[in-house]
Amino acid sequence: MTSPAQAIGELVEPLVIAAGLELWDVEVNPRAVRVLVDRPGGIDIDSLANLARTVSAELDGHDDLSPGAQYQLEVSSPGVERALRTPSHFQRYVGTEVLVKTAAPVDGTRRLQGVLLAADGDGVTIDLAGRPTQLGYEQIQKARSVLVWGPQPKRAQPKKAQRAKDAAR
Repeated sequence: MTSPAQAIGELVEPLVIAAGLELWDVEVNPRAVRVLVDRPGGIDIDSLANLARTVSAELDGHDDLSPGAQYQLEVSSPGVERALRTPSHFQRYVGTEVLVKTAAPVDGTRRLQGVLLAADGDGVTIDLAGRPTQLGYEQIQKARSVLVWGPQPKRAQPKKAQRAKDAAR
């Protein structure tokens, strides 16, 4: 059985592609339909507004898909810390920090944060403090990318380079 979010996604994806965007996700609740879109290099407000008008008109013709008589349509970017739901979402974020909540504890905790090392059709591998940990998608309840603020840590200099630097002082 197709969920309302999947059905709306199938309906609006051709519109999203025609607008030169990528459908990231569709979320549906009793009061709202949220269509999340992206594009390499980011997205602008005019593209979102134009797509919102197009999607609204399409949904108006499909009352069977809407969550109720009155609902709010939101067309937006998934944001900098975005939900990761599909294997392709995870694959795009290999090499970055992620936060994962598991259905059952893994090493005594359900919240795992680390660098996403790999993702394929079966699951992911996350570096948890130097310990690669594999999770199947069925173990993952929620996941999102994590925005790391500030400068990246400096790499350690070889001892010879550090001695030369100290001698020059």
